Amino acid sequence: MSAFFALLAGLIFGLGLMLSGMSNPAKVQNFLDLAGRWDPSLAFVMAGAIAVGVLAFGVARRRSRSFLGLPMLLPAASGVTPRLVLGSAVFGIGWGLAGFCPGPALVVLGQGNAKAAMFVAAMLAGMLAFDYVEHVRSGPSGRSLFRG
Repeated sequence: MSAFFALLAGLIFGLGLMLSGMSNPAKVQNFLDLAGRWDPSLAFVMAGAIAVGVLAFGVARRRSRSFLGLPMLLPAASGVTPRLVLGSAVFGIGWGLAGFCPGPALVVLGQGNAKAAMFVAAMLAGMLAFDYVEHVRSGPSGRSLFRG
């Protein structure tokens, strides 16, 4: 049952990304181009997403189980760290260069877009590289895809 609701949530999320224009790389790059053809419309999409997220996390913090009865797993870290800043910068640079972030890239990949396929392949390679570095840093007992 939880897989069905995960699929439904993903479909609604993807539909929202398409309707808002977040899956259009040109629209995203125009939003990020403050000195050129700036398009502020995605700021309203982000503000709406942040508002929904704030409300959802407010509800989630007061619960120990999800509405489906699964454990509520929320992030424990709350501070700003150099890793967070660096990761945010890398995310922003990739978003600005490609015009995709992970969610919209998967939506556009589903439409058969070659640029999205390249982005998703690079994203997966980056995730695997990060996982490998974390595995090496934490030793063989850490959680990793590279447990041996």
